[in-house]
Amino acid sequence: MSHFLPKKGVLHAEDLALTDIAERFGTPTYVYSKAALLENFMSYANSCKGRDALVCYAMKANSNLAVLKLLAAHGAGFDLVSGGELLRVIAAGGDPGKCLFSGVGKSRAEMALALSHDILCFNVESIPELHRLNEVAREAGKVAPVSLRVNPNVDAKTHPYIATGLKANKFGVAFDDALAAYRAAAAMPHLKVLGIDCHIGSQLLDDAPLLEALDKLIGLVDRLADEGIVLHHLDLGGGIGITYDNESPVAVPDYLARVFARIDAWRASQHGGKPIKVAFEPGRSIVGNAGVLLTRVEYLKPGEEKNFCIVDAAMNDLMRPAMYEAWMGVEEVVQSDRPASVYDVVGPVCESGDWLARERQLKVAANDLLIIRSAGAYGMSMASNYNSRGRPAEVMVDGDRAYLVRQREKPEALFALESVMPD
Repeated sequence: MSHFLPKKGVLHAEDLALTDIAERFGTPTYVYSKAALLENFMSYANSCKGRDALVCYAMKANSNLAVLKLLAAHGAGFDLVSGGELLRVIAAGGDPGKCLFSGVGKSRAEMALALSHDILCFNVESIPELHRLNEVAREAGKVAPVSLRVNPNVDAKTHPYIATGLKANKFGVAFDDALAAYRAAAAMPHLKVLGIDCHIGSQLLDDAPLLEALDKLIGLVDRLADEGIVLHHLDLGGGIGITYDNESPVAVPDYLARVFARIDAWRASQHGGKPIKVAFEPGRSIVGNAGVLLTRVEYLKPGEEKNFCIVDAAMNDLMRPAMYEAWMGVEEVVQSDRPASVYDVVGPVCESGDWLARERQLKVAANDLLIIRSAGAYGMSMASNYNSRGRPAEVMVDGDRAYLVRQREKPEALFALESVMPD
């Protein structure tokens, strides 16, 4: 269910009017619903009850410490793609022993950092990375736990920028090369082979590609077992989509039920009943619909071909429309009986690509408030300081209370690390 609904003509986040949030914290501001975050996470966690399974939140979607702490307190592990993300988990009180480290370009320093905190596993994506990790582990006097991210060449039929499971993508070890890569990993003295991993893409509305990838991984696990390489966990990644417009993504409990049914049948018939841990790496489906971007109308600019609604949020605050041509819902915070007009919603950044929505029917005037819906994922985490604009504030709502979980950046902070050359 949505936790951003109108009450007496004013949109609320849970039980708090968004007009009150704008007055207290200003705009643009990301607003998150604690109830929505927990509801989305628990759809995974409850579906995994009674199973040897771990839900690792893909924190690249939104890495705010308040989000991480909330999820960690309810048992989440984390999917990392940088050393900085690991330090965020630790700062939020998360358990490094429940962290999976993904990514194609891990540095030596990042590997050493992760080893020093005894993370659960490295999701390795190439044979050169295996060799580097083996060397770093040897230097640290440790044995690194590894899983290979296998690219199953399954078409997720999603936007090409977020498709990750095809031969043409940079991610993972090619399926046909996986057996040789596992043999190489098993022969390295400072690596311990624990699992297998895949992630085929994002914003999947149908779980058929995910189940196809699972079938391919199961076959590979059996081939590895025949060679004496016994895996202890199977990581299916993330990818389940959310509703931005009128999409109907597969329900998480239904998807997980199908996954576990296939794994149970496999264990009974081909795997000798031996247990295997299952991991998931959801991101967008946990936080995407749990957040909105609250923005204020600066000007209405009518034109011969287009009408522009110029707001104080911009592409530096929310990159998805400019980067992916993504459709995101726009809605007035205060309902009115003004006549509607068609607008392109744009920001102040000096780029023609600075748009948030195109051709929307809106009843607006200058100084009105709007929300951009489904902005909790890849909103603030992709924000920048382009045009020397400070990034937005972030607020977490719990019932009728709001908590500032990230201050708005001040101009002085943007150049605090810079220096000029001497005269």
